[in-house]
Amino acid sequence: ILVKCDSRLRERKYGVAEGRPLGDLKAMAKEAGEPYLSFTPPGGESLDEVKARVRDFFEYLCNLVAQEARLEKRVSPGTEADAEAATLLPNHHGEPESDSNAEGAAGGGLAANILVVSHGAYMRNWIGYFMSDLQCSLPATLTKAELSSLTPNTGISRFIVKLEME
Repeated sequence: ILVKCDSRLRERKYGVAEGRPLGDLKAMAKEAGEPYLSFTPPGGESLDEVKARVRDFFEYLCNLVAQEARLEKRVSPGTEADAEAATLLPNHHGEPESDSNAEGAAGGGLAANILVVSHGAYMRNWIGYFMSDLQCSLPATLTKAELSSLTPNTGISRFIVKLEME
């Protein structure tokens, strides 16, 4: 398994509230008359700035999968170039997953298993980006209220993304 670190996955910067108890952030937000989840403390990173990082990273992932697919089409299996291409995205598969839950790979799409590890505020913004900007639908078992609630420390979100190649 290839592990890569990317600074775009870091937690939101909280400026003067960085490293302080959540109660301090809530008090600052209340004093400013704003909900604490959307409040930007002085010197902190706005939700729009976090969303820009989310969008940039997601586009990077999609381009990486597309690049790998193009390499697979040009390179025959077993060659030196094929081995080099495999290091780029080792868990990419040109064929759909056999897992019946891999709906995004159906119909000739690409299948790539990518684990992204980040923080709650970042992941909440990623889900928001999927919902608002990309117009993705919610799973039937999830409400919009649950979507904006605090992410548990060990939460797992699974996304099935269909990347259509030109």
